[in-house]
Amino acid sequence: MTLKSLLKLTLIFTLFVIIMGAYTRLEDAGLGCPDWPGCYGHLTVPDEAHELAKADNLFPDQEVEPYKAWLEMIHRYVAGTLGLLVLWILIRCLRDPEAPNKLPIFISALIIFQALLGMWTVTMKLMPIVVMSHLLGGFTLLSLLLLLYLRTKPLRIPGGDSTARKLAPLAMAGLVVVVLQILLGGWTSSNYAALACTQLPVCEGDWMANLQLAKAFSPFQGDHPSFEYGVLDYHTRMTIHVVHRFGAVVTAGILLWLAFKLWRTAQSGRLRSSAVLLVLVLAVQIGLGISNIVLHLPLGIAVSHNVGAALLLLTMVYINYALWRKA
Repeated sequence: MTLKSLLKLTLIFTLFVIIMGAYTRLEDAGLGCPDWPGCYGHLTVPDEAHELAKADNLFPDQEVEPYKAWLEMIHRYVAGTLGLLVLWILIRCLRDPEAPNKLPIFISALIIFQALLGMWTVTMKLMPIVVMSHLLGGFTLLSLLLLLYLRTKPLRIPGGDSTARKLAPLAMAGLVVVVLQILLGGWTSSNYAALACTQLPVCEGDWMANLQLAKAFSPFQGDHPSFEYGVLDYHTRMTIHVVHRFGAVVTAGILLWLAFKLWRTAQSGRLRSSAVLLVLVLAVQIGLGISNIVLHLPLGIAVSHNVGAALLLLTMVYINYALWRKA
């Protein structure tokens, strides 16, 4: 398998891991196995009498729920496989004198840190700051793998014409805003605030009078036996949700302006196509966000909203690479 094909496979697999992680989180299966890396002291989910007896002895206050436990373990298995793929990429790049070296090393270090975050997610009982960091780590890994793929392609992206290159700062601002919005989304999800507002365009009631900005974004929420299902009061969760909505408006405005400017000024056909793709992905993502509110967070749409965020981020990485690369 060529390095290019290996990177394509790993990119697809990373997206699958993100989907699996979102599905596991939204099914409230993040603590399906209360220990790490095993499950109730086993490498698989216990189902036989002696295994269940051991699980009850180790965790007397927690009942084995096979469905949630298997979701969590499958997520760990696929994440472990992703780690092996990243190691394979690292070895291939180090053995190839023409391939980048520093970026694969950084990606390998990142996936080790991701494994630690996965462990802390369980051992710290879904502490929101850890859950959000784990989510951001997955998106960062996906972005860096795309960047590595672009750097190892034999042909550079035919962008960077003199007119379009002037949009590079705007594209970088768009990328930063997308990352911040993903952080807000992760904070909303990890604090179980997705249904704190169920009306449009903003929130029900006198929401402005009940904003709790300082409390809503404090990374430390005290000591609790578990953070599952959230520990914040309604007004604090509502604040998180409202900020995420306003963040979506700002993000949409910047990205639409970038897409318009790219379409009007870029000479490269691929850059113009990326502008169209940006608008399409953004429109779908906005539609999914509204659907989550109107339909009260159905599982399929909620998972798709995570996928949309990943695709939006990849599109912005592609555009930035095209505009900032050296001619």
